[in-house]
Amino acid sequence: MSGSAVLMAFRAACAPVMFVLACFGFPGSVLAGVLLAGFLSDVLDAPVARRMGTGTPALRYADTLVDTVFYVSAAVAMAVAVPGVFDGARLLLVALVTIHVSRATFEVTKYGRVTSYHMWSAQALGVLLAAAMAWCFVTGRPNALLTCALWLGIANELEGFAASAILPAWRADVPSFLHVVTGRMA
Repeated sequence: MSGSAVLMAFRAACAPVMFVLACFGFPGSVLAGVLLAGFLSDVLDAPVARRMGTGTPALRYADTLVDTVFYVSAAVAMAVAVPGVFDGARLLLVALVTIHVSRATFEVTKYGRVTSYHMWSAQALGVLLAAAMAWCFVTGRPNALLTCALWLGIANELEGFAASAILPAWRADVPSFLHVVTGRMA
């Protein structure tokens, strides 16, 4: 198993751990620690894969699926640990989930699987989500960063949707919609 795959497996394992710890009432600092450890594995897995020469499209696809499970699990754990965390942002959360599911359905219909673009907006979203969620876990309260992360999540999903509408075939690692329009992809 490659180093990148080990990091992905670690992140996948962090997902249910966060949920279980939240259900058992562990302190927010512990939940934030698990979240940040998983986030760090996400940051490191691409450079490790490039360095080891194991960065295949299949690995990038698996990374996308693991990231989705990880952040959804973190959000559910946060809802358990910080009751009411999404009260002021329910509409944004519903919009994000609706767009994500619509986009995934479109991509599976068009390409036979969801895309794994790893766009710059997705990378920024990962950083913002990790910061917002860690802050919520530690303080036990929602924060403005969480609202910003939901808006960025919507923008990222729309950017990916637009790229999928234009690209004729599945591909990994598309930096931005601008790269799709100009045809200058990695």
